[in-house]
Amino acid sequence: MMRGRFITLEGGEGAGKSTLLSGLEDWLRAQRLEVVRTREPGGTALGEALRMLLLDPAQAGLSAEAELLLMFAARAELVRKLIEPALTAGRWVLSDRYTDASYAYQGGGRGQPVARIRALEQWAALDLKPDRTLLLDLPVAAGRARAAERDHPDRIERENDDFFERVRSVYRARAAAEPWRFSLLDANAMPEVVLAAAQAALQPLLAARA
Repeated sequence: MMRGRFITLEGGEGAGKSTLLSGLEDWLRAQRLEVVRTREPGGTALGEALRMLLLDPAQAGLSAEAELLLMFAARAELVRKLIEPALTAGRWVLSDRYTDASYAYQGGGRGQPVARIRALEQWAALDLKPDRTLLLDLPVAAGRARAAERDHPDRIERENDDFFERVRSVYRARAAAEPWRFSLLDANAMPEVVLAAAQAALQPLLAARA
């Protein structure tokens, strides 16, 4: 059986990942593919419990080290219980965030060393890399304006602009360093334009499957 493909969506707050994820899921299913949709942190019983903890504003004093380890605890479970089994079974996995988010948020945002994140990626996440990463990029001010429309911002959404500028900078640097994996999408565009760009980025994977 042909191994499935692993597609991740990344971006800052308010980038439109959920909207794009839904559009891509419908499109891939129309190509007669079996699709598994997940998110980080989350996707498993443990992951969802840790998500509630990590995003709870009551945890405002959580240390950067604890945040990083909790993120990878959720990820270790997700990779072993959902992502890897689905890929082995030939399914395509769509994930709202993955390890690039830790480099951006816990690395760029929180100042955790890249070497520490890399070691966790190799061990906890089995060094599993996405086949394609779609990075929805837009200025921090625009993303925060969108996110402000939501009720009850979570712990991370309450961070300051400097934090999110560092997050965006790391995301863009990673995209520039790995152009064979990343597709940089203009998240300021209309949703249908972003979806079309994402579909074009995934066409080579579909062609290889055919």
